[in-house]
Amino acid sequence: MKLRLQLFEFEDLPWFPRVIRAGMMDYLRFMISALRIYQPIVPLLRKALLHTGQHQILELCAGAGGGTAGVLRQLRATGLPTARIRLTDLYPQPAAWQELLATNPGLEAEPQAVDATAVPAGMPGFRVVFSAFHHFPPAAAEALLADAVSCRTGIGVFEGAGKHWFEILLALTVLPVAQLLITPFIRPFSLSRLFFTYCIPLIPLFTIWDGCVSILRMYPPGQLLQLAHRADPAGTFAWEAGRVRHRWGSEVTYLIGTPVSSAG
Repeated sequence: MKLRLQLFEFEDLPWFPRVIRAGMMDYLRFMISALRIYQPIVPLLRKALLHTGQHQILELCAGAGGGTAGVLRQLRATGLPTARIRLTDLYPQPAAWQELLATNPGLEAEPQAVDATAVPAGMPGFRVVFSAFHHFPPAAAEALLADAVSCRTGIGVFEGAGKHWFEILLALTVLPVAQLLITPFIRPFSLSRLFFTYCIPLIPLFTIWDGCVSILRMYPPGQLLQLAHRADPAGTFAWEAGRVRHRWGSEVTYLIGTPVSSAG
């Protein structure tokens, strides 16, 4: 699917109730982690880290941290035992991060708000964005990439879908049923999450809308490369974009950029 529509997602709206947004993020974190959505990109990320000589990863737009811990564990188990990930977000979620930090060595979090398009000085590391790049319209997406280029740090953008019509069909049918089934098992436990899932089902309804819109807003590989080249007109980075497939069929769309001068 090459079509890209800049529709709105409820979770992006400043007035959207925090309790509903948190419930949606908790569900996404659970699903991404349980299904190990980002497992296929670990070799790509490891290669980029080795290429740049970095073991510190700075995750932008971390949300509730879905999939991060699994990626870190795999990196540490496959040749990067000193890898570390620092979670950051424009709207930090310390409650959602607390259990992740307690159970995953090498994972840390930044309590202050971090703008992904203008990362403060003093935050080193290879930058990554999981499941969030589609939230940025073209100008902001370009600014996010340009900030990494100006700081001469590598960057990887990863979206947990291949941007296909059947993924929208799944978001409308299978995934809502899964959400109703797994919500009681999501930790940390939350009465509000149960109430707004089963009594007044706002969390599932808004998740359906935002899930479909997320796919429509995603940049396919060709558009990712266009953004990258506009953000890096001097060609100081080497850019690669594409899709990788999970063993059970799902795809991850990615863009990776590394400074050319880092090549050995």
